[in-house]
Amino acid sequence: MLNSFSDFSAFSRRAMLQRSGMGLGSLGLASLLATPGKLVQGATRETVQQPHFPGTAKRVVHFFLNGGPSHLDTFDPKPLLKKYEGQAPPVSLATERKTGAAFPSAFSFKKYGESGIEVSELFEKTAAHIDDIAVIRSMYAQVPNHEPSLMLMNCGDSVLSRPSVGAWTLYGLGSENQNLPGFIAMCPSGLPVKGTSNWQSGFLPGAFQGTYVDPQHTQIEKLIENIRSPHASREIQRRQLDLLESLNAEHRHTRNDSRLESRIQSFELAFRMQMEAADAFDLQQEPQHMLEMYGQGVHGRQTLIARRLLERGVRYVQLWHGAGQPWDDHANLNSHHRTLAAEIDQPIAALLSDLKQRGMLEDTLVLWGGEFGRTPTVELNGEGKSQLGRDHNHYGFTVWMAGGGVKGGTTYGATDDFGFKAIDKPTSVHDFHATILHLLGFDHEKLTYRYAGRDFRLTDVFGNVIHDIIDKRATV
Repeated sequence: MLNSFSDFSAFSRRAMLQRSGMGLGSLGLASLLATPGKLVQGATRETVQQPHFPGTAKRVVHFFLNGGPSHLDTFDPKPLLKKYEGQAPPVSLATERKTGAAFPSAFSFKKYGESGIEVSELFEKTAAHIDDIAVIRSMYAQVPNHEPSLMLMNCGDSVLSRPSVGAWTLYGLGSENQNLPGFIAMCPSGLPVKGTSNWQSGFLPGAFQGTYVDPQHTQIEKLIENIRSPHASREIQRRQLDLLESLNAEHRHTRNDSRLESRIQSFELAFRMQMEAADAFDLQQEPQHMLEMYGQGVHGRQTLIARRLLERGVRYVQLWHGAGQPWDDHANLNSHHRTLAAEIDQPIAALLSDLKQRGMLEDTLVLWGGEFGRTPTVELNGEGKSQLGRDHNHYGFTVWMAGGGVKGGTTYGATDDFGFKAIDKPTSVHDFHATILHLLGFDHEKLTYRYAGRDFRLTDVFGNVIHDIIDKRATV
C-alpha cells in the first residue's frame, strides 16, 4: 500500500496503472505483447517446430495469378463450347455481369507426359512437367468478387481478418534461418488487390507476417530498403548496437517489459539480415545458363530468387503476377492471357526442373492458381456487345499442386461439360488448405491458436484432406 501521495513519484505512469484497477487488463495484455515469435503455445519463429506427423513438404512456393485466370483456357478443356459457339448455351450460366453466347477457347490443348493430361498451349513448358503435377479441376469459392475471394484463398475467411496460409505455415514449422524472414511475398511494381492483407499474420504474433519485396528492381539497395547503411560500415554498426545493448541492459533493470527485449532482438535480426539477405537476392552469383533457363524478365528473376530463398530455409514464398489484378480479363482475353502466360510459363517450368535436379522438389510444395476462374460465356458490355472476355466464375475453377508428396500426373474432380460449375468431387478452399497443411505434417483440426477465448485454425470448422492427390509412396 502507498502511505502518501508522494509515494507515487517512485512509479512511472505505466507502473501506476498496473497497480490500479487497470492492472487486471494488463494480465491479458502481457501475453499479447510478448516477445515477437514467442507464442503462448510455445512455438517460436526462431526455432524449427515438430509437426503432428512426418510431413512430405518442408517449404512452399505459391504462384498466385491474381485476377482469376481462365481454367477453360489453361488446364480444363471443354470442347462442347465449340459446338455452341455464337449461341446461347442450352442451360443457364448466369453470373454477376451480363454474358452471352458460348465462348470456346482460342487455344489448342494437347496431351502431355505419360499421364496424358490435356494442357493448353499457353502453358506448354509447364505441361512438360505434368507427370509431377496434380490438377484439381473442381475448385469452388464463395462469391464472385476479388476482395473476399482473395481473403478466402489466402487467409481461409472471406469476411473476417484471419492469418494467412504462409503465417500458419511459419507458426507451425518455425524458421530454419534466423537471419531471413520465414515468409516472403513478391509482387512486381506494387501490391495486389487487398494489399498486405493477403499475407497478414492476423491474430498470430507479427513475427509470422509475410515480408513484401518488389522484384522489379535489380539493385539490392532498391530491392530491399535499408539493406545497407549509407552512413556507417558494418564494424561501426556493430559497435553502435553493442553500445545500444549496454544502455538497454541498464534500462531493463528497472522495468519488467518483454517488449523492450523484443525491440533489442529486432535490431539484431535486422543487422544479421544485411549480410544474409544481400546474398540471397544477389542473382549475379548464378551462372549464365541458370539465368537464361529462368528468363531475363521480372518473373524469371523473382522465381529464381524464390529458389535461392527456399534453399536458405525460407518456409513460404508467394509469387504474385503483378500489382492490382492482371489476370482479370473481362475483355480481349485471348491476347491478354497469351501475354501473361508467356511471362510465367518459362519461370514455372524452370523452377520445377531446378528443384528436381537439386533433389528439392520431393520436399517442396509448389502451388498454382488464382482466387477464382472465368465464365464459359462471353462477357457483354452495356450495349449488349461482346467484349471477347470472360466474367468472374467462383462456381468452378482449377488450381494445381506439385512436389512435396503430391501424386503427380493426376487430375481430381471436374466441372460440368461447359466448365461452369464443379460437379465431380467439388473441392472447397478449406479442403485445399487442409491438404496443404497435411503435406506439411499437420492435422488441420489440431493446428490451432487461442484467440478471444476460442481455438482458431486456418480451416475454421471445415475442410477435408484430398487424399486422392497424395502420393502414398511418399508418406510414412
